[in-house]
Amino acid sequence: MTLPVLATIGYEGSTVQRVVEVLRDARVEVLVDIRAVASSRRPGFSKTKLAAHLEEGGIAYLHLRGLGTPADGRAAARAGRHEEMRRIFAGHLAMPEAQAELEQLSHLIETGRRACLLCFEADYRHCHRAIVAAAVSSLVPVEIVHLAPHRGE
Repeated sequence: MTLPVLATIGYEGSTVQRVVEVLRDARVEVLVDIRAVASSRRPGFSKTKLAAHLEEGGIAYLHLRGLGTPADGRAAARAGRHEEMRRIFAGHLAMPEAQAELEQLSHLIETGRRACLLCFEADYRHCHRAIVAAAVSSLVPVEIVHLAPHRGE
């Protein structure tokens, strides 16, 4: 039996065109934006523009804000305090809104749609999207794949 795939991707150091290309190559059907704030100074990565680029590429967009890192966790991550970010995010993930959205994400995967979690950080090992992916894998069987659009550019 083949497990469903849950991919993750960070757009740091990349372009929206490259991200869409990598998502299409990975056969992603729905991009799940797990940023608490779906805006960006990087061109094309704010919610509305990103959704439009994805739609052009045949990829659906879903924003699960409740799975985003709270402000103090984002500050810790920017300062390179990754363990502090993980601790803060673990506390956040236990909250009802985050649990509800984790259930929603798990259900999406159970329907067989190939999903990908999006956040900013290029290195998934320093990003909360790896924590979210691991939390999903504790709820539903899934193969986690980390995509890297910034490689080879």
